[in-house]
Amino acid sequence: MQPLPSSITLDGTFVRLRPLRPDDAELTWSWRHSQRARFLNRGAPTVAAQREWIRTLPQSEFNFIIERTDGRAVGMVSLLGIDLTNSHAETGRFLIGEPEAVRGIPAAVEAMMLIYDFAFNALQLVRVWGTIAGENRLMLKWQLFLGMREEGRLRCHYNLEGRLQDAVVLGMLAEEYRNCALPRMQSLVQAAGPAASAPAVPPKEQLNS
Repeated sequence: MQPLPSSITLDGTFVRLRPLRPDDAELTWSWRHSQRARFLNRGAPTVAAQREWIRTLPQSEFNFIIERTDGRAVGMVSLLGIDLTNSHAETGRFLIGEPEAVRGIPAAVEAMMLIYDFAFNALQLVRVWGTIAGENRLMLKWQLFLGMREEGRLRCHYNLEGRLQDAVVLGMLAEEYRNCALPRMQSLVQAAGPAASAPAVPPKEQLNS
């Protein structure tokens, strides 16, 4: 199959994923340099460098801003390294940058559900994988709960805040998504309902990239 255009938008009940744009540079730079993103690579050193990085992202990636239905940007997530021949891709750059703005809605769960649906159904991939810093225990627990499986470790793979950390490799197959992860995520989103009152954001620690 031919890859879909990188300008695609994915719509959910509580959030939508729309393409990352150069004018998102200041906001995403502030997210990436916050304490909340301490388990992510810091990325560009300046807003100008962040804008240039966004402008030159390869067309083979899908980099999204997570928005509430009212259009407010609250986070980011990407699908990287898409290999249609070997039928896999990597999720990364996942960060809820405005946790207070999504309090009471299942933004993080639905964003991941939209990414998985896109990977397994639109792109017809067989496997999605990602890595999490070894000290990022809460995010690791959260992703395992959603349906990922631990596949291995890359020892001393990340240098974060001056400390070398293992990278925990997680993966999910299409059948695992459809049989386990999707029903679980759908139930979490449906349980929130239109008048959700309890926060459904992921832990402060985020997926690495």
